[in-house]
Amino acid sequence: MALSWRSWLANEGSKHLFLFFWLSLNVWLFGKTFLLYNQGLQYYYLHQMLGLGLCVSRASASVLNFNCCLVLLPVCRVLLAFLRGSQKVASKKTRRLLDKSKAFHVTCGVTICIFSVLHVAAHLVNALNFSENYSEEFVTLNAANYRGEDPRKLLFATVPGLTGVIMVLVLFLMCTASTYAIRVSNYDIFWYTHNLFFVFYMLLMLHVSGGVLKYQTNLEEHPPGCFNPNKTLRQNLTVPKAFEELFPDYTTEPFPEDLPVPEPFVQNSFMRVCSAEPKFQSHFPETWFWISGPLCLYCVERLYRYIRSNKPVTITSVISHPSNVLEVRMMKDDFEARPGQYVILHCPRVSALESHPFTLTMCPTDTKATFGVHLKVVGDWTERFRDLLLLHSNQDTEILPIFQQRRYPKLYVDGPFGSPFEESLNYEVSLCVAGGIGVTPFASILNTLLDGWKCYKLRRLYFIWVCRDIESFRWFADLLCMLHNKLWQENRPDYINIQLYLSQTDGIQKIIGEKYQALNSRLLIGRPRWKLLFDDIAKCNRRKTIGVFCCGPNQISKILHKLSNSSNSYGTRFEYNKESFS
Repeated sequence: MALSWRSWLANEGSKHLFLFFWLSLNVWLFGKTFLLYNQGLQYYYLHQMLGLGLCVSRASASVLNFNCCLVLLPVCRVLLAFLRGSQKVASKKTRRLLDKSKAFHVTCGVTICIFSVLHVAAHLVNALNFSENYSEEFVTLNAANYRGEDPRKLLFATVPGLTGVIMVLVLFLMCTASTYAIRVSNYDIFWYTHNLFFVFYMLLMLHVSGGVLKYQTNLEEHPPGCFNPNKTLRQNLTVPKAFEELFPDYTTEPFPEDLPVPEPFVQNSFMRVCSAEPKFQSHFPETWFWISGPLCLYCVERLYRYIRSNKPVTITSVISHPSNVLEVRMMKDDFEARPGQYVILHCPRVSALESHPFTLTMCPTDTKATFGVHLKVVGDWTERFRDLLLLHSNQDTEILPIFQQRRYPKLYVDGPFGSPFEESLNYEVSLCVAGGIGVTPFASILNTLLDGWKCYKLRRLYFIWVCRDIESFRWFADLLCMLHNKLWQENRPDYINIQLYLSQTDGIQKIIGEKYQALNSRLLIGRPRWKLLFDDIAKCNRRKTIGVFCCGPNQISKILHKLSNSSNSYGTRFEYNKESFS
């Protein structure tokens, strides 16, 4: 059971511990700021006017500042790719934390949504209190112009109020469009609405510049609730009636004898005496300190990525594979990539703004500069892209020669960027599971092993590929056969264990033939029996740490994740890594 606990802690447990830590950190920050505004003397008069609405609004604002600062860091892809390099981050555990960047980004986004609701609710109460508790004694402290002013004017006729309303609408669009259902059904909606984040940040910087909430600056000269003798004597001075008629403003009421004395400001049974009127000042926008650094970092990275990808690539060949899969091979000067990484493709003729990530299936090496991607033709973008690349889209295969390159549209490549699959070569034993087109990250790894495997730590690779139709295996059947033959020639047939699973039996006879004889014996009908598979791998690799990598449907991912956390009697430890289609 001790091994099971370590496996749980390395996989599923780390997520639960992080969520607990993140929740505790945000709650602590909220409580710390709440107490500051509830007990701080500089906010005494403002607190008397607004009550707990002040404390809740400022406490939630501090949490929002913190999360708006961090939510941008996980989407700095160049920074993550830089840190993921083995020379920058030597620890494998630390590099695995970088693989959780998407989950961290989502966590920050959900936190922003939750505390935004709390922040908006508190400010609605504040607007009402500003109107009802208008103070004629401290005019500069009021956000309202007079008692009983319509609170809606504070929301729609002031810079902080209007920007806040627009930010709520923008955040609502971004959150609703980020749901799984919308991302799967219409990715364009998610992409376009998510890019409204720049509008959100610009509005946020304007929102905090209004200076609605003020604090007292002269606590030494005027402790809150103190006794002002000059003002009191003037109010109790007896003025002749002749002067009252000439100067009615100097007519005052008697000084109340039962004036309450605030307890915190009584020292030695005497009230503290102040020498000046209270002075109030707006806070410097703290939000600028929080978001300016990450926002500038993101903008600099975007500029760097734009400059790096500004030159179009040279498309050397386009191949149409079975089952609506398109292979594009390209060349670009000074392009370097590691197996398992991905790039972002942008074709202006398809869409001026839209771009999509694709995993590299072939990386450039010292001997060849060509790199390539395989993309599944699903959706409008990939359909238009295919029609532009292929002269005759009804042909099964078409390789266009170099002299016809003028027919290709301009294609820009941004990247490469890191992914969890880079770690597959850093384990002594790796289990790679692919579902359908999810084989693409492992294709670049297989191509790399074909060029040479001795320079890597990997000594045994279990490759499991599950497809619905037999034609899908033809995408990389030649690659698998060449790697199999190469390892047999080098007397290392046990280096790679290939298992192909066909979930549907229609047309199974099509792959049988001399060309793919090495794969025919490894083709199985049905779905893998995952529990038996894990037990067999654990038995053959006692007391070793095995990297588990999955790119495929969530159903397979959940099963592998659960089995990776399970204990076994062989002392084998499984570390789970995942790439999702969405």
